[in-house]
Amino acid sequence: MTEQLPIIININSELVDKFSKISSVCNKLEAQFNFQTLTANWYGDEDNILTIKLTLETSASFIKRIDEFQNIVGDDISVKHFSDDVFCSMNNIELQLDCFIAMTSSELELLDSQPKLLAGFTQMKLHKVLNLIAEQRDLTPI
Repeated sequence: MTEQLPIIININSELVDKFSKISSVCNKLEAQFNFQTLTANWYGDEDNILTIKLTLETSASFIKRIDEFQNIVGDDISVKHFSDDVFCSMNNIELQLDCFIAMTSSELELLDSQPKLLAGFTQMKLHKVLNLIAEQRDLTPI
C-alpha cells in the first residue's frame, strides 16, 4: 500500500489538453515540493500533518471553483483569497488545504507563444503559493 504524500498537484483537464508536458512537469514539481517541505520541517508533528492539494485551473474553471466554495464555508471550512488568481479552502478538522491557482489568459498566451517557459513558470507560480501558505501557518519558507 502506498502512503499519500502531503502535497498533491492536480491539473484541470483543459490545461492538460493544451500543454502536453504539463503533467510530467507537475509530477516532478510534486516530488520536489514534498522533499523541500520535508527538509524545511513542515511535518514535525506526525499526528497533525497538513495535506495540501494544489490545483491548476483555467480562468473559467477558477471562477466556477470560487462560486462552488462560497456556498460551503462554515465552522469547519474557511476560505482564504491570497490574490485574484489564488484561493485556498481549509478543512480545519481534517487539516486539508485545497488551493486553486488560475492560469490567467495572458499567462496562457505567453506559454502558447513560448512553450519552453512552461516548467519554470509553473514552478514559480506553485512555489509562490506554497510560501504564502508557509507564511500564513508560521512554517519555514521553501
